Amino acid sequence: MCSLNLSLRKEFDLFFEQVLSFGGFRGLIVITSKGIEQNSGLLLPEVVLDVLGEDSRYQIGCLSGPSHAEEVVQHLPSSVVAAAFDPSIAFKICELFNTPYFRVYPNKDLSGVAFGGAMKNIIAIACGISDGLGFGDNTKAALMTRGLHEIRKLSITKGCQAETLNGLAGLGDLCVTCLSKLSRNYTFGRLIAEGLSPEAAREKIGMVVEGAYTAISALQLAEKAHIEVPITRAVYAILYEEMNPRDAVKTLLQRAIKEEHL
Repeated sequence: MCSLNLSLRKEFDLFFEQVLSFGGFRGLIVITSKGIEQNSGLLLPEVVLDVLGEDSRYQIGCLSGPSHAEEVVQHLPSSVVAAAFDPSIAFKICELFNTPYFRVYPNKDLSGVAFGGAMKNIIAIACGISDGLGFGDNTKAALMTRGLHEIRKLSITKGCQAETLNGLAGLGDLCVTCLSKLSRNYTFGRLIAEGLSPEAAREKIGMVVEGAYTAISALQLAEKAHIEVPITRAVYAILYEEMNPRDAVKTLLQRAIKEEHL
């Protein structure tokens, strides 16, 4: 599941309608997908709550953090966080998923955990584009650092705690997604920089590229709150306005110089 557009929301509703038709749902719902619904700006835990109703609040949680599935299944050491509307549910998720090689920390900031996991995919696309254009580590480090700042600024629209974004669900997930060739979002950006259209890049990857949808949702949140998100805007322009990637980089570099605020 990615940032939900209208057609995906219908599929989401249908899925839970089918679940409820069997007499309700009494277990935990642990969300591992990452995204923001278009137009509404709802995070995925909020979407589930909206679909199932307020009575489901104490069943909904999520897992998020730097964890490529390809490495987890090989039992390579990984650490993530669990969060829920009810903190006690986050602890239950930790108990369920902790293993000697997969460490799960509880986190009380569900919005921050879900938001960081969604937003880092946009920055990963930007880093893939940067590498595809032949730029160096300096460029990628700048994109990641300023990208995290962009995520922190926009996080106020969802009531997130800024410190959450310095942890596994923010900085940690950002690092693994921007630096690894296992990342679909990074690969998507790189393919576009190498000359493929967004549609052709999606087809070659063969899986959902969450950041392509999240760029729409994030820009909607930013415009509504009058918050500048230049990296997100540049990614959006490349994907949906046919902007040349090199021109997008020039636009970023030619922005007015301001004091660095962290």
